[in-house]
Amino acid sequence: MENLWSLKASEISKLYLSNEISLDEIINSVEERFNQVNPKINAIPESTFEYARKQAKLLDDNKKNDKPLGCLAGVPVTVKINTDQTGFASTNGLRLNKSLIAHKNSTVIDNLEKAGALIVGRTNTPAFSIRWFTNNSLHGHTFNPHNKNITPGGSSGGAASATASGIGCIGHGTDIAGSIRYPAYACGIHGIRPSLGRVPMINYSAPDRYIGGQIMAVSGPLARSIKDLELGYDAMRQSNYDDPWWTPLSNDLPTLNKKIALLSEIKGMKISKEVKSNLLDVAKKLEKEGWIVDQVEGPNFEEIAHYQAVLWLAEFRRSSGKAIFDEKDEEAIFVFDQMSKKCPDTSIEKFMDSLQNRATLGRKWAHFFDKYPLILCPISGDLPFEDLKDTKSEKDFDEVFTSLLPQIAPPYLGLPGLCFSNHVNEKKIPIGVQFISRKFREDQLFKVAYDLEKLFPEINPINPNY
Repeated sequence: MENLWSLKASEISKLYLSNEISLDEIINSVEERFNQVNPKINAIPESTFEYARKQAKLLDDNKKNDKPLGCLAGVPVTVKINTDQTGFASTNGLRLNKSLIAHKNSTVIDNLEKAGALIVGRTNTPAFSIRWFTNNSLHGHTFNPHNKNITPGGSSGGAASATASGIGCIGHGTDIAGSIRYPAYACGIHGIRPSLGRVPMINYSAPDRYIGGQIMAVSGPLARSIKDLELGYDAMRQSNYDDPWWTPLSNDLPTLNKKIALLSEIKGMKISKEVKSNLLDVAKKLEKEGWIVDQVEGPNFEEIAHYQAVLWLAEFRRSSGKAIFDEKDEEAIFVFDQMSKKCPDTSIEKFMDSLQNRATLGRKWAHFFDKYPLILCPISGDLPFEDLKDTKSEKDFDEVFTSLLPQIAPPYLGLPGLCFSNHVNEKKIPIGVQFISRKFREDQLFKVAYDLEKLFPEINPINPNY
């Protein structure tokens, strides 16, 4: 069977389980695709096909012995290079970390392997994973497969670029300020940032993160279909109490109404004509599917973004303040300097205020979700940016930061968000929308995404024709 790499995860797993294809055929097909497109996009600085073949042998043995196989049996996936995978360096895009070899899988990698996934590569990220663009001094520059002149997003830009171009059905990403959702948007695929505590995520190669990272950063999947996205999420969210924040999924979730709050205006952020037009078009389509969409003034993203920045920057100064200068990555230093100007005071008083206000604002958002279980809003106020725009000038950085308020705000409250990509314009620039729900209601995000997906063309792998 030709072009196995182009199939969905659910299709590949079904073919493998019914003995219509072998794991060798799957891996060889993805490796061929990798060799064809990765030299153009540089999404995967380190392929792991031999590792995948060892996984395949174990999976085949389990199949022969009638042992239980997971929901991703035989599915090729990629993992972000800031995440521990036994025998590989968790570089995080840093020359400083090129010898930081993991001796134990992270919890999320363990869950993917238990689900039967075949890990075929480790995807690129900006240095320190701190940008919405993907470039670093160790692994180089990752490009968007649709259009070389626009960002692939970041920090999971390698995951998005690889998944969009057919190197793996599902990409693993991490998100503390949009690092799953924005790359999915930029590369024209789907991505979900789960609630805090839904997916266990511990890297054993490094000390535990400080409290800002602990309560805001999560792992989650990117995929070309909502079914594959949900399969990736189901695989990743399985239990592991090594992550003290992990929370079991309740089987007794209350039924929610079908009301959606449409945020076509967001305080402190300009929304471009094309982004707003697409947002309103999606809203109309949802109304025809039986959803009640009300255009309302939503919670204050701008206020939350400030508190998020205090928690994030306080952690970064404590954990990587010296390393960022030792690494000598000029783009990372520029971004750090710009963030420091936006948030000069991370004193213990400001830090404690930010933690205190997390409860106050979380309560306000919870009351909002009582009336509207879902928020529909832009991923960004603009179409995906010109590549590396954030480091062109201070003004450009400010424009990027302000445009991405809907990415920065939800992590502060531990909320889940889903990027749904629905269109690529004539200039080969993708566009999509974001849905946000209350904590632990990812089921609502998938519900609305399934309803929407059937109204738009299927997302197929992109050939980077440049």
